[in-house]
Amino acid sequence: MRSRLFTAALLLGVMGCSAACSTEREPAPPAPDTSPLPGVTWNRLPDAPSSRTEVAVAVTGTRVVVAGGYQADGGTLTTVEIFDTATSAWSAGPPLPLGVNHAMAAAVDGTVYVFGGYLADGSPSAAAFRLGPSDARWQSVADLPEGRAAGAAAAIGPLVYVAAGIGPGKDTLAGTMLVYDTRAGTWRTAPGPPTKREHLGGAAAGGLLWTVAGRTAAGGNLAAVESYDPATGTWTKRPDLPTARGGLAAAATCHGWVVAVGGEGQHTFPEVEAFDPATGSWHALPPMPNPRHGLGVVTVGPVLYTLPGGPQPGLHVAPTTESIDLSPLGPCPAG
Repeated sequence: MRSRLFTAALLLGVMGCSAACSTEREPAPPAPDTSPLPGVTWNRLPDAPSSRTEVAVAVTGTRVVVAGGYQADGGTLTTVEIFDTATSAWSAGPPLPLGVNHAMAAAVDGTVYVFGGYLADGSPSAAAFRLGPSDARWQSVADLPEGRAAGAAAAIGPLVYVAAGIGPGKDTLAGTMLVYDTRAGTWRTAPGPPTKREHLGGAAAGGLLWTVAGRTAAGGNLAAVESYDPATGTWTKRPDLPTARGGLAAAATCHGWVVAVGGEGQHTFPEVEAFDPATGSWHALPPMPNPRHGLGVVTVGPVLYTLPGGPQPGLHVAPTTESIDLSPLGPCPAG
């Protein structure tokens, strides 16, 4: 089975863009593999208690925290709900100290962090909060160096990287990446992705930060994929996502793949596409039965979960929760 999926040559795609990027030219990427993946099917799980979109989502252990977002009337929420993947049960979590939509979230050592997002008045927030495994309420942590919304966040070790999105000026694409040290409780900056954009997907895989697709007001939906190496402080261009889209989400699998899910354009995208860094190739996975944008996506072991989001472009909400078992990609590494 794996011989059918892993046939492309290794890509070391690099893009000449700035001092923060390498300058080699990459060969044409292999075509995405669209052959069906035997044994991979979607499962419908219990709906979330709340219908929402533009949520912030992070997972720790088997608990998926879904925070903030929009409700059907456009109101910005403080709502937090927790989905336990071990029991397929939802429960209420402590509400955020303030309502945000389009916020970014990540988890480190059992603690969930929520960063920025848009406030109810539409301005990007610089506030950040943490919820530890035994905490009854969210605690404030150091503010972001600037307001940030509609970006991507992912953790590598004790550091959380907040990349791309909208900066403090209205509709201003952020050029600087913000890096939060969860141990020191301090922020620093780093070069942002070469392709400035918002409403993108983000994930950490193989010790790298991955930024996937997204959009700009001027250019519409994008297919750009770039990875950041914290060890060198450099960005590398990767093969484009086969389906250009914004409003999507991304997650890393236990196998080290990066999976891009959902999004919106003239319609809501059902496409689910997975990138194998070992071969430099994209693979089509079974499409979502209920396409959504502004959703959350996480993995627990070999299973990928999609959380509430918008079933149609624009302000639409749903409580839909689904999963897909990616075990056919190969066994998860031990430990």
